[in-house]
This record gives sequence, structure tokens and C-alpha cells, in this order.
Amino acid sequence: MSETESKIESLVQDWVYLPDISERWGVLVTEVRKMVKEHRLIAVRRGENNALQVPAAFIADDGLVKHLGGTLTVLRDGGYDDEEILEWLFTEDPSLPGSPIQALREDRGTEVKRRAQAMAL
Repeated sequence: MSETESKIESLVQDWVYLPDISERWGVLVTEVRKMVKEHRLIAVRRGENNALQVPAAFIADDGLVKHLGGTLTVLRDGGYDDEEILEWLFTEDPSLPGSPIQALREDRGTEVKRRAQAMAL
């Protein structure tokens, strides 16, 4: 396991398999896979069977956490890869307070996107 992978493992406590997401949202698993392929959702291969899993904090009852998609786009456009994005989203930021993913879950997307845009410059 790389240093980045172990850091992500320590930051992200709960993960969800793609079929579980599709069941929760009432969509086909191919729709969830499409979201990953189109970079609207980050999935990481992990565990014994090396299956794709998504941080549980990204998932709301009816879809993605509000503003997550836009935040991912801003960070990717700024040159960040999936691992760097995960690390940033789950690392505490005293200026928020909390982590960016916490702020997104609390519907403080504007603050998070503003920080993401500043980082991407």
C-alpha cells in the first residue's frame, strides 16, 4: 500500500460498494459505474476482492451529496487526481471548520467550492 493509499484509508472510515449504492438510489449498477467513468463520482479499488468502493460520505439517500459533483469538477480541472481530491475532501480544515466533505454534507457547498477554486489556481 502506498503512502497516499494508507493516508486515504486513515481519513475515510466508511466505504460503500457500487451495487449497494444502486440499490439505495433505485438505479441500475451500470448508472453508478457510469458516474465513476464520467468522473462524477470517485471509486477506489480496495479490500480482499479489490472491488470498487465509494466513500460513504459522498452518498445521500437520493443521490450524490449536494455540490459534490461541482467540487470534483473544479478540483479535477485544477489538475488534482482522485487520491489528492479524496485527501483534500477528508482532511480537517480549521477555516471551515471541519473537513470539506463535512461542509458539503451540511449544505455549505459555496464555502467548499470557493476553497477548491483557490487551490486550483
